[in-house]
Amino acid sequence: MRCSPISGLVSWPRVTDVNARFVDELVEIGIERREARWLVEEFVPGSDDRAREALMAAARRRLDGEPLQYILGHWPFRTLDLDVDERALIPRPETEELVDVALRELATGASVAPLIVDLGTGTGAIGLSLVSELRSRGILATLIAVDESSEALALARQNARKHRLDAVSFVQSSWFESLDPSLKGRVDLVVANPPYVDEAAFSTLDPVLHYEPRGALVADSAHGVGGFADLDVIIAEAREWLAPGGVLVSEHGDTQGEAVLDAARAAGYREVRDLEDMAGRPRVLVASR
Repeated sequence: MRCSPISGLVSWPRVTDVNARFVDELVEIGIERREARWLVEEFVPGSDDRAREALMAAARRRLDGEPLQYILGHWPFRTLDLDVDERALIPRPETEELVDVALRELATGASVAPLIVDLGTGTGAIGLSLVSELRSRGILATLIAVDESSEALALARQNARKHRLDAVSFVQSSWFESLDPSLKGRVDLVVANPPYVDEAAFSTLDPVLHYEPRGALVADSAHGVGGFADLDVIIAEAREWLAPGGVLVSEHGDTQGEAVLDAARAAGYREVRDLEDMAGRPRVLVASR
């Protein structure tokens, strides 16, 4: 831990370049310049003592390894500025691609007012982005945001209120378990970014992930595939909830491409594809009823 140098930030300049000087100070104690700019912009809109104290506390947290997104308390995802904290996963660029895929699938569908189920909604990043961007196109979608965690659902509600997205309901459920059975056969899009990290692999990943909810990252094995248990359930069960022509769009691990395709074919989907992410790795399953 390298937080002791922060106590040296006592000579805070009271000049017009105050923010630039603060950035330089944070860089000197080990924070990347880009992150230092974000911290200064967030915590030092002026030069009062209270702002200085907040910046020092934020710098300590970052030097201790806490994700920048949790420290700032919000993070951009596509067109939304989402509140983020330890209740849910940090939205990532790879998942923004999943939203693009989902929007393309909805554009080819017949529904003018699609019903969307977002499984494992977390911050609400995927589902709320879909509703917001469809609204900007004049399409009024209805979203059911599902999460097993009541804390994550509270955060998703907070983000829905923040962006004035009203056509959203929230259901605490383990995947489809507690959804209203009357919805079977009526859903136009099931979208998911479920846990898919193998337990053994988790310890080898970026230590910053240990600050995020483990249950939203790590899954049991299934069919001999590490981290595949939740994907297996979602793929098997989503089909009966989808309307004719409805689509499942799900993120998955880059070693699970064959497994998701096999599971989707076994479940009887009409059309099955696996799309690559921006790095050229298999990442998004698209399965149509």
